[in-house]
Amino acid sequence: MPDILLATLNAKFIHASLGLRCLLANLDRHGAPGLRARTGLREYVIERRPVDIAADLLGTDATQRPKIIGFGVYIWNVVETTQVVRLLKRLAPEITIVLGGPEVSFETDDQDICQLADHTITGWGDVSFARLCATLLDGSPTQRAVLPKIIAGVQPELNEIALPYAEYTSADLAHRLLYVEASRGCPFKCEFCLSSLDKTAWAFDLDAFLAEMRGLVKRGAKHFKFVDRTFNLKIDTSARILQFFLDELANKRELFVHFEVVPDVLPDRLKALIAQFPPGALQFEVGVQTFTPEVQQRISRRQDEAKTLANIAWLVNESPAHLHTDLIFGLPGETLSSFAASFDQLVRLKPHEVQFGMLKRLRGTPIIRHTREFEMVFDPEPPYVVLQTSTIAFATMQRIGRMARYWELVANSGKYPNALALLLALDLAGQSPFHRFLSFSDWLWAESGKTHAFAAEKLLDFLFEFLLRSEGETVAREAIAADWQRGVSTLPQCLIGHAQQRLLTKPKNPARHGAKRQARSLVTINVQPTQETP
Repeated sequence: MPDILLATLNAKFIHASLGLRCLLANLDRHGAPGLRARTGLREYVIERRPVDIAADLLGTDATQRPKIIGFGVYIWNVVETTQVVRLLKRLAPEITIVLGGPEVSFETDDQDICQLADHTITGWGDVSFARLCATLLDGSPTQRAVLPKIIAGVQPELNEIALPYAEYTSADLAHRLLYVEASRGCPFKCEFCLSSLDKTAWAFDLDAFLAEMRGLVKRGAKHFKFVDRTFNLKIDTSARILQFFLDELANKRELFVHFEVVPDVLPDRLKALIAQFPPGALQFEVGVQTFTPEVQQRISRRQDEAKTLANIAWLVNESPAHLHTDLIFGLPGETLSSFAASFDQLVRLKPHEVQFGMLKRLRGTPIIRHTREFEMVFDPEPPYVVLQTSTIAFATMQRIGRMARYWELVANSGKYPNALALLLALDLAGQSPFHRFLSFSDWLWAESGKTHAFAAEKLLDFLFEFLLRSEGETVAREAIAADWQRGVSTLPQCLIGHAQQRLLTKPKNPARHGAKRQARSLVTINVQPTQETP
């Protein structure tokens, strides 16, 4: 058992913690020679029982337990990690528990997990964790005695930080999504985001970064997700990174690359590079959040609406990129009607995904300053979603939360494009796309009483039943039959007796580079009438 274990609970197995690997890479440089060799990495998923995680961390030999366990703590794993830490402190109180990560970087006095742990490092941990471990393992009793419980992380120049990419193993490259960062920080001040606390964005040395990316590609890495908050902030840097991946694709590499981009910055130089990517190799995440000007101003968000709309339209209609867009419901002063207008404006541009979720009060973010004026009530438990505001009642908030889940299942999954097209059509009593899907959401909740765990064929039956209300049997059944053929294995009830065989051959996946979800947007199906039997 290593002297130090670094651990975290990921949302899914496919995720790989970049933060922990940054700590690993800097142990020798900023701690002491040989410290990396004394350290191991353990990654779990949040579904695993806390007692099983504790057992794995402690091992079977009580005499060979780690001396230090460091946890990466995030909004999605803080509840489960707290349970693990509580168990460890009861089973092996002699082990030093160290916390780090965005969830424990602010408001530490209010958190049970910080009270349980021996030390919490707030902010950047690359340097501070290494120094702490060196002192805990090899420092004098006097040095250890004066270590504070809360340690403000040192923020060094980026050229002083060892890059972490050699810490990705062959198994990581084969089975996991690789997170990478060409920069840290963000110059924008959107108050719902922790990055609003940064003064600016800092860039890693680009030559060194690209050399690391080249090494990953040569080792077989295929799936890269950039965590940079503003990938296209510096055009020269963005262009070089895009060109790097284009060159690797030209060498017959199979790659999929994800970037988060500023929506109103897309000059012709970047468009020319984007247009050269093959379908299925490139994904952009575009944070729109809201098109309501007064709400944008209230939360310190700067966004040129005309440029944003034009850039999204270009990405959808003239580029090969898969486009994932974001909206937030529950921002201070936002109303149901103003959010609906933003939703409709975005949906009419037809991005491949529109993800909208409830506002979350991340610890430390300035959004809290609007609490009193807009009577904002947040859930005290993670992920701290807004429950009501002065302009949105609790019941409405729950209603839109259900709609967001159904939208994820029906629209963003890419599994039901034909049914979705009918749902969003503007021919039901003059309703807009938002209100029509909301009508479906209200109906589905009343019929099913659940927002998850739908079998695909059962969801097709629900869609068919709802579409019958406005589209008629023939049109509704043709849409459902076409969506069924996209890969649902079980025949839904609404097609039994009306489909003697599959109407069309299953479409082949044309995307060699991307994930299944993104690949569905590249598949088109010609809907043909169903073969009905007497």
